[in-house]
Amino acid sequence: MILRNYIGGTWREADRSFGELPDVDPATGEVVASVPLSGELEVREAVAAAREAQVGWRNVPVQRRARAVLALRDGLLERRQELVGLVTADMGKTLEDADGEVGRGIESVESAAAVPHLLKGEMLEGVAAGVDVEMVRQPVGVVAAVTPFNFPAMIPLWFLPFAIACGNSFILKPSEQDPRPAALIAEIVDAIEEIPPGVVNLVHGGREAVTAILEDPGIDAVSFVGRAETARIVAEGAVRTGKRVQALGGAKNSLVAMPDADLEQAMPAIMGSAFGAAGQRCLAGSVCVVVGDAVRRIEVRDALVAAASKLKVGPGDDQTTDVCPMVSAAARDKVAEAIDRAEANGAELLLDGRGDSGPAGTFLGPTIAWVTDNDCELAREELFGPLLTVVEVDDLDAALDFLNASRYGNAGAIFTQSGAAARKYRYEAQAGMLGVNVGVPAPVAWFPFSGWKDSIDGDLHANGTDAVRFYTREKVITTRW
Repeated sequence: MILRNYIGGTWREADRSFGELPDVDPATGEVVASVPLSGELEVREAVAAAREAQVGWRNVPVQRRARAVLALRDGLLERRQELVGLVTADMGKTLEDADGEVGRGIESVESAAAVPHLLKGEMLEGVAAGVDVEMVRQPVGVVAAVTPFNFPAMIPLWFLPFAIACGNSFILKPSEQDPRPAALIAEIVDAIEEIPPGVVNLVHGGREAVTAILEDPGIDAVSFVGRAETARIVAEGAVRTGKRVQALGGAKNSLVAMPDADLEQAMPAIMGSAFGAAGQRCLAGSVCVVVGDAVRRIEVRDALVAAASKLKVGPGDDQTTDVCPMVSAAARDKVAEAIDRAEANGAELLLDGRGDSGPAGTFLGPTIAWVTDNDCELAREELFGPLLTVVEVDDLDAALDFLNASRYGNAGAIFTQSGAAARKYRYEAQAGMLGVNVGVPAPVAWFPFSGWKDSIDGDLHANGTDAVRFYTREKVITTRW
């Protein structure tokens, strides 16, 4: 099966100017589809359709746009299990994890349905004699989203509902590694009468399609999620062509285990954070910062190894699987090679998951590395796999120094029973999303996904009121009668 683009309300065969890629089931290695690598031609067609549709869509009353978003929610609920199955088959994550992803995506749609309230402007009467000033929000125009492999359903649903609810038209370029969930979302949109043709478009492709999106003058704003280095390239490319941009990048999130942490409570949270989705999350806790004396450090190390050793590696559609395959053999090899380098440089592997890589070469078991160099690759660089690095420090001040020295600022968490420690952590930690006794501090859709530092290029985040601000422009009118 060769996937098709969805442009102007019709499914179209891609020109495949740059060939096609196999879409591989990461658990089995089976090729399940071919992904066309679209280029400038297809992007230009999508932009033309989106620009034509946006003129009329902007004039649709906001409450009717909100109802269209609610129709999308209903369609997603109706086909939820189908979408969950595709996330597992295409990306690899467990069915439970995939269901959580789809549920979070639906929450984003529900949040966007509040747009009649969120779009309200402001007015100040009588700023001078007979003069009033008001501020209104108007759509940006045509917006595009380039989304990553690790959340093939949720992240497109971060952007699509807010963009169209605000009166924009939308072009989605999903990851070429697992695009079938995005294609199903486009199918659901196609069946919604309230969303006119051209308001939502889907273009498959790789680097060439992204370049075309950045260079096309008909696109007014770009939303991106991916590696930090790529986010910077996207941000710079968008700015060069006058586009508004939000480019969410990578992370290296630290989980601080204080001396008073309840390990019985903390261990399941740390396991889920470090090894859920095989560590392929930008909110994954990839470093455990153990605070305390030598006795406590050994206690925490032993608890981590004991808990991780119980996790089962396997295909995502097996209900007993805890750690799913990685998205590709290449992704697995990249992490395994980093473990090789760390071991050669003196890291101690408390748990080594580099055993059987499975039928597709994608399995990597939970791996825990204890390092004494707090600035080594495993402690500082995003590796995106089921790898947890253990760093040890004497006190909370040292833990905060370690966390804040990171170039990333996506997320972090502290495990403690002390309100004073928790308050100091939340006040001083330089990251945008923090957890207190919560391993994955993912904000619900009514709040922004608010990474700091190299975890974002741009100043407006996904979801929440930031999304409405990003997808609209403010217009201020001064009136005298």
